[in-house]
Amino acid sequence: MKSLKRLPKKDLRRIKKKIDDLAVNLPDHATTKMKGSNSFHKVRSGDYRIIYEIHNDRLVILVVKIGHRKDVYKKLL
Repeated sequence: MKSLKRLPKKDLRRIKKKIDDLAVNLPDHATTKMKGSNSFHKVRSGDYRIIYEIHNDRLVILVVKIGHRKDVYKKLL
């Protein structure tokens, strides 16, 4: 929530819409899966990236991190 408060309102609206779209229509897992041995996926929203996990057994999308593309991948786990 801290990172969302610092975003410009225009970008925040776009990110919220993208998250709502994820809940309705997930993109192809093969194209959004991040490289490496993790369970993270990513999706673009302008200059920002939304990093998320998919929990199929309960149909839950867990947003892990939202940030600018230049530093969203730092300290990701």
